Amino acid sequence: MSTERMEAFSDGVIAILITVMVLELPTPHGTTWAALHEALPVLLTYVLSFVYLGIYWNNHHHMLKATDRVNGLILWANLHLLFWLSLIPFTTAWMGENHFAAVPSAAYGIVLLASALAYYALQRAIVRDQGDGSLVALAVGRDLKGKLSPLLYAIGIALSFVADWLAVAVYAGVALMWLIPDRRLERTITHPPGGSAR
Repeated sequence: MSTERMEAFSDGVIAILITVMVLELPTPHGTTWAALHEALPVLLTYVLSFVYLGIYWNNHHHMLKATDRVNGLILWANLHLLFWLSLIPFTTAWMGENHFAAVPSAAYGIVLLASALAYYALQRAIVRDQGDGSLVALAVGRDLKGKLSPLLYAIGIALSFVADWLAVAVYAGVALMWLIPDRRLERTITHPPGGSAR
């Protein structure tokens, strides 16, 4: 079956998650810039989570553009990813409202770690179905960023019990690492090895 329905469903879920997060932002009590101070941790956590959801949406879109078809395993792997992404609004609110306390910060990192592993599982399900010569397999290559990210999340989770701001800095660092444009999938889709562009 084609990838269109899975992509449309995933796009809808991610859009809803972003909407849920913005609706949970507290309204400052007061009319001065100082009134924003109390809401700052929640606002900063929202920005970080918005960036993460944007990264997943962008990479998911490009991966599916390089995917010829989906099967049952790919559909379930995609739902597994969406499950973990759906927990981002919850952990975002918990961490932000508690000013980056240890357990909420660790929980946030656990959700990021599980999301990264779920994305990797989806990627592997696609490669398994379509072969090592598929566009996804060729574009991903050694996937150094994909392998480094879970390690950094684990470090962030451990750091949350030592210095919570360091944990958040690690999570933000991983997001920045993924914000740097990664053209592998775009390049492979536009100029496939030995084939015509889609």
